[in-house]
Amino acid sequence: MNLRTEKYLSQVKQWPAEGKHIMAQYDDEAIVVYQAYRESIGRYAVDHQCFGGEFSYQRMTWIKHNFLWMMYRSGWGTKPGQEVILAIKLKKHVFDDFLTHAVASSFGQSAFNDHAAWQQAVADSDVRLQWDPDHDPFGAKQARKAIQLGIRGTKLEPLKGEGIIEIKDISPFVAEQRQTLEKRPLNELMMPAETVYVPDCEAAINNIRQDRV
Repeated sequence: MNLRTEKYLSQVKQWPAEGKHIMAQYDDEAIVVYQAYRESIGRYAVDHQCFGGEFSYQRMTWIKHNFLWMMYRSGWGTKPGQEVILAIKLKKHVFDDFLTHAVASSFGQSAFNDHAAWQQAVADSDVRLQWDPDHDPFGAKQARKAIQLGIRGTKLEPLKGEGIIEIKDISPFVAEQRQTLEKRPLNELMMPAETVYVPDCEAAINNIRQDRV
């Protein structure tokens, strides 16, 4: 995977300061999402270019489209069980399908007007969505919101390989940037190049209540 990188300070100047946006690296075919696992699950995924082995298809798994949000959740790859950071090049139509069928974890973030209908949708859905504050490299909350997607059941099928173009272990890159950050020179911090992602599907945009740029 040719993960394009740019300096953080160059990118942040171009990003929306607030609102609900999907910041990601993508092209016409795919979007890069991130997950963090223990060594055994991460190594299997890289070696087989799909998820299996100790990975459980009976549980909900969460994906992040935003590198810094992943760094916040994983402690830059230092939290137990999150030492292996994976960059997953996921087919765009798979990602957009997740968005189209996602149900917000809270009623207030959902597109539902009826609370009972929302509760039933949460119970029935295999995709859960949360809009949470984005974070800067040091973990500080931002006004801009980022999403994470919880996937379970039949929606996990693409992770068996069909929906994936490539999986790459980027833990060495993460460790290198973590060391840079520990010295606090933000002008040297590198990260994957990210811009606002807008799904091709209007239904996906409306379902997740994504702000327009």
